[in-house]
Amino acid sequence: MTRLSVRFARERMSRHSLLPTASFLAMLIAATLAGASLIAQKAAAEPSPESVGISTRRLGRLDHNLQGYVERGEVAGVVALIARRGKVIYHRSFGKRHIEGRATMTRDTIFRIASMTKPIVSVALMQLWEQGRFQLRDPISEVLPEFAEMKVAVAPAEGEYVGKTYKLVEAARPITFQHLLTHTAGLANRYRGLTSPLYQELGEKRQPGWTVDDYVTELAKLPLNFHPGDRWEYGPATTVVGRLVEVISGQALDEYLDEHVFRPLAMVDTHFYLPGKKLPRFAANYRPDENSKLVLTEAPTADSRYVREPRKFFSGSGGLVSTSRDYFLFHQMMLDGGVLNGVRVLGPRTVRLITANHIGDKEIWLRGPGYGFGLGYSVVTDLGQSAMPASVGTYSWGGAYCTVFWVDPQEKLIGVLMTQVRPYTHLNIRQDFQTITYQAIDE
Repeated sequence: MTRLSVRFARERMSRHSLLPTASFLAMLIAATLAGASLIAQKAAAEPSPESVGISTRRLGRLDHNLQGYVERGEVAGVVALIARRGKVIYHRSFGKRHIEGRATMTRDTIFRIASMTKPIVSVALMQLWEQGRFQLRDPISEVLPEFAEMKVAVAPAEGEYVGKTYKLVEAARPITFQHLLTHTAGLANRYRGLTSPLYQELGEKRQPGWTVDDYVTELAKLPLNFHPGDRWEYGPATTVVGRLVEVISGQALDEYLDEHVFRPLAMVDTHFYLPGKKLPRFAANYRPDENSKLVLTEAPTADSRYVREPRKFFSGSGGLVSTSRDYFLFHQMMLDGGVLNGVRVLGPRTVRLITANHIGDKEIWLRGPGYGFGLGYSVVTDLGQSAMPASVGTYSWGGAYCTVFWVDPQEKLIGVLMTQVRPYTHLNIRQDFQTITYQAIDE
């Protein structure tokens, strides 16, 4: 019997001193059963790690590790979620959501998930593939004609084009849907490759009122960094994926995702632009200074670019904000073969195709050896080469503000880590999260 139910019974007895004994006993039993029911519900909502083959004692090392990052001032705060066999057995928060505002980090804090947007938008396009709207090897120019005649920048031979860093040649093959989804289309980023200055200029040229249509139209005018299919290169490909979703479906990307992904999966806190009423749960963003101390780069205010008007640009490459809970729901759907709580979002064979390695042994420089790439995800291909404990076939990705997730089908394990600091390459928090989770498995 809970303290609340005993107190309730005593108050009732004092107010009704002439209450018949039988009635009082019935009331007392009912209160006890109600209290027991609440305890049972809580236990059901928070299963023990042991119920899924994980040691509570060994998993406790994660508390110490994550709290250490906060205490050393390397991150302001963090939320971590671990689920196995469909049960969330670890969901904890540490530190502050906003240091200057003295706001405590909570499990429902909303984060900029940046490139963790990419798997969601890739899945959206594959929903349209399931409808027979395109095939993976089809040229994207069938939907976006501006990509019909692409040029590729190549290094000039000695003495050619004096003063220039590249010359242009015809692309050896068209960009396909598969190229875009696997980051092998030849699109450059702003910091690698012969054409990176042009891509940087495009980013600076973008106006507040632009739509993704405006951006993609300009993007298609730039030369590719290599022939489609030749290499893997991280860049703006998933922004084009989002535009394909818009053109094929006839809906703006935010509307499409809301109707076909977010609402079906009850992802209530995932948005391209955060509603004002949710600002109190939005995390601040930080960067390390020269002494590795945190400096505020964006406060959680209405002036954030994730909040303010005009709300026209829906970036498939990195525009979403979300919570650890919402992101877990999305990937529990993927782990369960495209269905969650009886709602089917994808077919199981589609999930299998998405999470296969599509690029052979091409180098994934952001991950290193031991990884391939699927349709929106990196995929572990060699356990030893990866130097991490996740099983072969595990699919994952991260975000620019130090968020990360992984889904391990073999272990039926999901991990989601959310924090907000950029750059973060001086930290091992994402790697530590996975390492400590796996060492706690004791079956």
